[in-house]
Amino acid sequence: MAQRPRVTVLGSLNTDISVPVPHLPAPGETVLAAAAATFSAGGKGANQAVAAARLGAAVLMAGCLGDDDFGARLRAGLAAEGIDVAGLRAIPGAVSGLALITVDPAGENSIAVAPGANGLAGAAEVAAAFAEPCDALVLSAEIPAAALAAALRQARAGRVRTVLNLAPVPGGAAALLAEGPDWLVVNAQEAAAVAGQPADDVPDDPARAQAVAATLAKGPAGGQVVVTLGAAGAVLAGPSGTAVVPGFAVTAVDTVGAGDAFVGALAVALASGLDPAAAVTAACAAGAAAATRRGAQESMPRPDDVRAATGFPWSA
Repeated sequence: MAQRPRVTVLGSLNTDISVPVPHLPAPGETVLAAAAATFSAGGKGANQAVAAARLGAAVLMAGCLGDDDFGARLRAGLAAEGIDVAGLRAIPGAVSGLALITVDPAGENSIAVAPGANGLAGAAEVAAAFAEPCDALVLSAEIPAAALAAALRQARAGRVRTVLNLAPVPGGAAALLAEGPDWLVVNAQEAAAVAGQPADDVPDDPARAQAVAATLAKGPAGGQVVVTLGAAGAVLAGPSGTAVVPGFAVTAVDTVGAGDAFVGALAVALASGLDPAAAVTAACAAGAAAATRRGAQESMPRPDDVRAATGFPWSA
């Protein structure tokens, strides 16, 4: 790289409580944990910020915390990764976000999130996200849609590249896409929801995912669309057509955070000047590497971790 890429993340910060279980519980079922619960730093925005920082970017994080011990630890953890935390606001009387995660032996997970202070992100956080110039602005949907829309509008006016991760898919997703994000990143379930398909009609194979991605790329967003498919890789659709990007064969132990590693890596790759297909390939490698390690932020890989797990020569 000619210079260090600059990535700004506007998103959520949570404390994750992870419970390993023999299988994910069905509705109404109680499952005894296979081991002790663990507490760790998470939140889609914070995870993506850590991923980008570990892969070589200069990162600014904007978002909301509670004025509690959880919030203080989350801020300190990001600062320890070299992330600029000037854009984080501690809100008096608010509690920090919390995520409850169950993980089965194959690494699959189920997550419930109590947004807490994340739900209060607004104009102040949007302003903080634009306090410094950046090469890519990452937005994810664990904060209010109004804040995301405002950030997308300001980014478009200032010609700032945006990566919108609609996870989870919020109400009014179509209005966000109408703001014209440069990149939309969703998994197969989220792609179906954004496309207005029934919940049981998930495009979980590359051919079906290509069709859904192409439909989304022709919509109001008009930019690049990526549908992630876990071990199968991802599909990319945009002005140049569609493509399947193969995944990397790894032994997954925990998929928590793998999607966030993908998004953070994609932002770094784009900010470094890679073309769309190459950037998605790099993101697939980072996501696969993250799945070989337990935890959320703990699993975010560095370049040597990506190479060791996948053979992909990350050079950022």
